[in-house]
Amino acid sequence: MLEITIQSLEQIQEAAHRFVAEMGDNTVFAFYGKMGAGKTTFIKALCEELGVTDPITSPTFAIVNEYRSDSTGELIYHFDFYRIKKLEEVYDMGYEDYFYSGALCFIEWPELVEELLPGHTVRVEMKEQEDGSRLLTMEEME
Repeated sequence: MLEITIQSLEQIQEAAHRFVAEMGDNTVFAFYGKMGAGKTTFIKALCEELGVTDPITSPTFAIVNEYRSDSTGELIYHFDFYRIKKLEEVYDMGYEDYFYSGALCFIEWPELVEELLPGHTVRVEMKEQEDGSRLLTMEEME
């Protein structure tokens, strides 16, 4: 299991760099954490680290945003399932086309679609610490 402590916003790019170095061949990353833990901010830093130069925003209303790395041409999907009311919505959007595409998938609020996550999904937990820093852990889900 990988642990990264992010002391401040100034360190987020450094943390994203370290995270990217540890991703390996994994493509689906499920980000768990309370509202305000920093999931969206960290995913934005990850996209920047991976070479995305387009504006990166939360897909809260769109459910999924698609980005392309300017350096590698790699596709990156950023999901936010916070507003999902029932799994049918996820079926209707064709989640398999994304999750099994081989493209990177960064998923916020995966609790709501856990049964649909591929077997090789990496669990990323973000927790705010008492001092305001964030502790990020990354491990493969069973």
